[in-house]
Amino acid sequence: MKKTGVRIVLVFLIFLGISCHSLKNSKKSFDTKQNEVFIDSMMNNALGKGFFPGAQIIVGSKDSVFILKNYGYHDYSKKELVKTEDVYDLASMSKVLGATLVTMRLVGEDKIKLTDQVGEIVPFYKNTAIANLTLFELLTHTSGLMPSITFYQSLLSTPDGSPLLSNEQSENYPDLFDTMYVNKNIVYDANFLSFTPKENWVQVYKNMWLNPDFYKTVYDRIAVANTHPRGKYLYSDLNLLLVKQMIETKTGEKLDQLTNEIYSELGISKIGYNPLKWTSEQNVMPTELDNFFRKDTIKGYVHDEAAAIFGGVSGNAGLFANAESISVICQMLLNNGKYNGKQILKAKVVKEFTDSPLTKEGIYRGLGFDKRKPDEFYKKNDFGHTGFTGTFFFMNPDDNRFLIILTNRVNPTRTNRLMYKDDFSAKIWRQINE
Repeated sequence: MKKTGVRIVLVFLIFLGISCHSLKNSKKSFDTKQNEVFIDSMMNNALGKGFFPGAQIIVGSKDSVFILKNYGYHDYSKKELVKTEDVYDLASMSKVLGATLVTMRLVGEDKIKLTDQVGEIVPFYKNTAIANLTLFELLTHTSGLMPSITFYQSLLSTPDGSPLLSNEQSENYPDLFDTMYVNKNIVYDANFLSFTPKENWVQVYKNMWLNPDFYKTVYDRIAVANTHPRGKYLYSDLNLLLVKQMIETKTGEKLDQLTNEIYSELGISKIGYNPLKWTSEQNVMPTELDNFFRKDTIKGYVHDEAAAIFGGVSGNAGLFANAESISVICQMLLNNGKYNGKQILKAKVVKEFTDSPLTKEGIYRGLGFDKRKPDEFYKKNDFGHTGFTGTFFFMNPDDNRFLIILTNRVNPTRTNRLMYKDDFSAKIWRQINE
């Protein structure tokens, strides 16, 4: 009888242990209806207040999509509704969905190491001040490189030497660009820019071609751009320009080729650089009215000027995609690099890149991925990235959630920062993780 009693107690304890374990490891259930009501309300408020003309949103888990919706229009003329197949300029989301994904693949294949130095791989930088910067420092934004360089402005001048931009509007400075007014007499450097195609020149806009000799001046300026303390966090576009050079030199392939290999394995087609090569202009969201450099409302070409200089394929920006294609990448990452039964990236590499290796130094960044110090919106293990054009994607591996929000808030001007003042994307992220 005693033995029977002991057995019953043991079985009960084992059952209790299993139950507690499964409860601890279970993912929170998702109330689709409640969350959809919240998102609809947020979106309708945002559209009403002019945060952006339209948006795509997807909420999902590693094996399901809970919400996929489109809102609003391509622009404020309200002629073209947002459709699922439409693609947005991802801006800095390209840093992770392009160059970082490729780096993860190469690290997993032992084709490149995080300890590799810029000067060891890219001969141009061998005897420069940035020669010993490591791939790890570039990906964690601890290289000390300045945030950005407006390379394109050295292609512009005025006949009388007057400034390109002014704080005040006047007869000579009639048109607004960002918060400045543009000199109406700007001329383009004919040695480096052409408005008709030239052999071996790089197309940087629909009517603009760049002399590739210009890249030497770009690389020369990057080589002396480490003007901040090394080892401290400072977000810089230049880091990902160098990552692109490292992976292209190491593999002998171009970044767009390398990314397309991964996208093909994932079965996604509404993502890539230079969207007019793979989708129609009608399906590309317009971005900013650029009164300064391209003198046009940008549509079908990258918004970021540095990425434009590189022919639309850059480490810092250049990718266009719809939310549906990005959702597949999110599911692959939440599944430890596996999608549809195929191991796209090694699980240990996914963990390494999405961890925060420098928290002891007060740096919460992942490798390539954006991570945040835990607060009311973000949790310790959340990772993702945002983009200047009004794009956002984040994943929560603990609760098995992802959120993608694509907007073109820079249409018609980058001065529209209403969605940021409202913590728009962060509020939706918090809601779906509650």
